[in-house]
Amino acid sequence: MENMNLALLKKSLDVVGMRQELIASNISNVNTPNYKANKLEFERLLEQAKEGSSLKVTHASHLGGANELTEINPILSKNTGTAVKENGNNIDIDMEMVNQTQNNLQYQALTAQLNAQYARLNTVING
Repeated sequence: MENMNLALLKKSLDVVGMRQELIASNISNVNTPNYKANKLEFERLLEQAKEGSSLKVTHASHLGGANELTEINPILSKNTGTAVKENGNNIDIDMEMVNQTQNNLQYQALTAQLNAQYARLNTVING
């Protein structure tokens, strides 16, 4: 279970890093004509995978469920909804700033969880 938690934390941190790059790209293209916002979908996929498993997985080698959770890959998509601006660009800078703040908070929460995991491992190893 501990290895699965660490693997999921690592995967989640990777996704948060990717999302930060996408948000930065969206913000930097706020005035680019016909630019469409990129978004990364991961959390919903992870929830669907967890809900799809009716049995509790307590070890990565049991039932293959833990490995499946860590093998979920985020999906990159473009927001092709209506244009916000006359030039065809659909970047909403206010929404991107909200997304950036949420992403930063998620990063902080994940790093706190990861630090706690490593502190527990350190306690077990060193007593």
